[in-house]
Amino acid sequence: RICVITLAEAHPLLQNGKTITSINYQISANCSRLQNKVSGKSKRGAQFLTELAPLCRISSSDGEEYTIYSCIRGRLIEVNENILSNPALLQEKPSTEGYIAVILPKFEESKSVTQGLLTQKEYEEVLLKRLNSSS
Repeated sequence: RICVITLAEAHPLLQNGKTITSINYQISANCSRLQNKVSGKSKRGAQFLTELAPLCRISSSDGEEYTIYSCIRGRLIEVNENILSNPALLQEKPSTEGYIAVILPKFEESKSVTQGLLTQKEYEEVLLKRLNSSS
């Protein structure tokens, strides 16, 4: 029932040999995802996120900055502090050690969230259509 947030295979940071220079969980002057302190079975103290809530900002060597959004409503359980000291993990192991965050959706919403997900095959078809329409 948890959601692990990672970069999609088609994300620009994983294309064209870009190098990630920094990752910043400081969202605004008063909000840092690193200050998220979760305790107990009910995950008390977890920051609540909406679908449009920024999780972090990632800068690349070409000067581009990408804001990574939650894309799901729920409680922020954990952010991956390992990528702060080793940003290459995002590119080398995006679906394992290079994850960005772990989010726990509300129980009553978790079923509708999982029903709306694409299969690997559907995702590849979307990417193919996107590629064909841009060329």
